[in-house]
Amino acid sequence: MVIKVKQLKSKCTLAFDMARNTLQSKIKTSSVTVVMSLSLVLFLLALVGWVFINARLIVNHVKENGGFQVYLKEDAPQPEIDKLKKTIDAATYIKSATYKSKEEAAEEMKQKTGDDFVTFLGFNPLPSSINANIKAEYANPDSLAWIEKEIASEKIVREVVYQKVLVENINKNTQKISAIILFFSALLIIIAVALINNTIRLSIYSKRFLLKTMYLVGATQSFIRKPFIINGVINGVIAGIIADILVVVFIIASNKFIPELLVVQNPNYLLILFLVTILLGILISGLSAALSVRKYLRLKAEDLYF
Repeated sequence: MVIKVKQLKSKCTLAFDMARNTLQSKIKTSSVTVVMSLSLVLFLLALVGWVFINARLIVNHVKENGGFQVYLKEDAPQPEIDKLKKTIDAATYIKSATYKSKEEAAEEMKQKTGDDFVTFLGFNPLPSSINANIKAEYANPDSLAWIEKEIASEKIVREVVYQKVLVENINKNTQKISAIILFFSALLIIIAVALINNTIRLSIYSKRFLLKTMYLVGATQSFIRKPFIINGVINGVIAGIIADILVVVFIIASNKFIPELLVVQNPNYLLILFLVTILLGILISGLSAALSVRKYLRLKAEDLYF
């Protein structure tokens, strides 16, 4: 009796080892298809993220390069001008401020028009000015209105000018574009999760009999799920890296055709985007593998044929 039990245990162990080896071999074989599918989907997601980031950076760049033109009175003394310039430059809502004298303004106008109007008129009609660039978060109609009042209240200020209509249009269009991009991003994420989940489920579907065999010979569900989850995590990392490489190639090509994009590129944002892409690949792939294995382990033996 003891010999028969030992023989039965030996046969079960042998069957278990064979099933495990076969399962691991099939997992590795199907990984190529899963990685390729996953990397392409992650590339599209990362590309949408890159477009969204750059759209925001371009809008912020435009906002910060608009700002105010602060025209000064003719009799404004230089010490008062220097004091005002420092005050404006130190304000929390100001990104940068530059002073332009009457002479510099005249020389700039002469270079643009090609005419020496100062000699023709006999005097320089252009006022001294301070060009103040506003931080992007303050570039909205409400903030600009009170900033204009605050600067205009200075006694040496003759006039404060900024493009109100342009600011309003930028803010309206930014909200619309952001809403559209976020909608398509959410839609793409849903489609991506569905595609990746189906791809992984199909790869596990072909191994459903092996899964059930291992379960019947004594393997626990966590033991069976472990190689699939580990493989899913590895596939997610590899697919994320491939997707990031494709995005880098796309960015390099875009910068060659549109050099202006280099002005708004932010390496920190790109690094975050690359890390999020890899983490998203790990999350989707690992979770899909775990759920798929759980589903097939819970099926009855007769249901595996359907």
